[in-house]
Amino acid sequence: MRFHRLISAAGILLLGLSLSIGLQAGEKTLWKPVAFAIVKFNGEAPKSWNMYHSEKKGLLLVHLWKRYLLLDMKEQEVREIDPQTVKPRGESVEWSNSDAPDQPLEISEWKERNVGQLLRVSFRLGKDGHILELQIPLKPDGKPVY
Repeated sequence: MRFHRLISAAGILLLGLSLSIGLQAGEKTLWKPVAFAIVKFNGEAPKSWNMYHSEKKGLLLVHLWKRYLLLDMKEQEVREIDPQTVKPRGESVEWSNSDAPDQPLEISEWKERNVGQLLRVSFRLGKDGHILELQIPLKPDGKPVY
C-alpha cells in the first residue's frame, strides 16, 4: 500500500512539475523600455525605433520600424521576431521567448566597446548588409544594466 502511495505521489509531483515548466515556456514576458539607449542604422538614427529589456540580463528586444530583433549579447546572436507575436502594453511590450525562431540571422563584424558609461555594440546584418549600432547604458561600475 505504501509503495502505491509513493508511486502516486511521485506521479502527481512529476505531472505538476511538467505542467509548470510547460506554462513557463508559453508565458508572455513583459519587456520594458531601455532608458537612455541610442540606436543607429547605417550611421543614422532611424525614424522609428525602441529597445526593450526583460528580467533576464543579456537579452534585448529591438523594435526597428516594423521589425523586431532579439539580441542575445552573451551568444552574440540576433533573431528576427514575428511582429504579430509582440503585443504592446503601454510603453512596454509583451512577448514570449517560446516564439523565438530556432535559427539566428546571419551577422558579421560583431563588435563591443566600452565607452565610459555606455556599451557600444555594432554588427552587420549578413556579410554585406546594413550595420546596426546600439549604445546601451552601463552601471557606474562598468557592468551592464540590462
